[in-house]
Amino acid sequence: MNKDNVLNEKVEDYLNYLKYERKLSHNTYESYAYNLKKISSSFEDKSLTNLTEDEIRQFLYDSKESAKTNAHYLTVLKSFYDYLLDNNEIKVNPCLNIKMPKIEKSLPKFLTIDEVNELLNINLQKPIDYRDKAMLEVLYATGIRISELLDLNLSSYNEKGAFIKVMGKGSKERIIPLSDITINYLNLYIKEYRPLILKDKESPFLFVNYTGKRMSRQGFFKILKKKCEDANIKKEVSPHVLRHSFATHLLNNGADLRVIQELLGHENITTTEIYSHISKDKIITDYQKHPHYKK
Repeated sequence: MNKDNVLNEKVEDYLNYLKYERKLSHNTYESYAYNLKKISSSFEDKSLTNLTEDEIRQFLYDSKESAKTNAHYLTVLKSFYDYLLDNNEIKVNPCLNIKMPKIEKSLPKFLTIDEVNELLNINLQKPIDYRDKAMLEVLYATGIRISELLDLNLSSYNEKGAFIKVMGKGSKERIIPLSDITINYLNLYIKEYRPLILKDKESPFLFVNYTGKRMSRQGFFKILKKKCEDANIKKEVSPHVLRHSFATHLLNNGADLRVIQELLGHENITTTEIYSHISKDKIITDYQKHPHYKK
């Protein structure tokens, strides 16, 4: 069996482990697979299973990549070797004594409150304008991920309770309160304009396009880009920038950092343990300090 076949077999086993046992998200799985293949391509005559600590150090030194990228390379390799170690394929993890590269922390990009207000000041004429308005209101007012927004069903929204149920990473559900402003635009879209978009079609998804299908990520990015142009916002704006804006504005208005983490649905174990003791009343009270909540 040649080197490529051995390498592919080990990597294939590991990737299957990530997908079916660890149940990593699709994006994380693809990232691990891409990086393993990229690293292996740098070693023409040697399998990844036989790399030494010095060879890995030299690879990271020669990669000419950013500290962040090298840190991810090392994370992937460490995980791969831990898997091989557990399966008695190797005796020592060669990454054991290699320190993570130092990554300079950069401040997340966010919009000012004035910029958010301009973005949300949409000229409402067509049914899709009301849909776009509702999507942006929900995204900024809750700080949810774009994937979480687009996965919302009609049943995710509880009008009486004034909240939405969001299924986050790791299939963890969280409840996020909504402001009166958000509820008003959401109800307007659902009751009056969503039926006009769907016509005679049916869909379980909250935000839909004219074909009756779930709004796509690409479709939303196009909408966001157009709304930023209309609002004359020069910054590079992504859904994640709105998520950062939500968190930054909450923090600047006195909300507890732990509550913000709870609302954002971060997965850090230590953070989760702390936030599990926060009462729902505390979350709602702090959320109401968010400038978007004010009438």
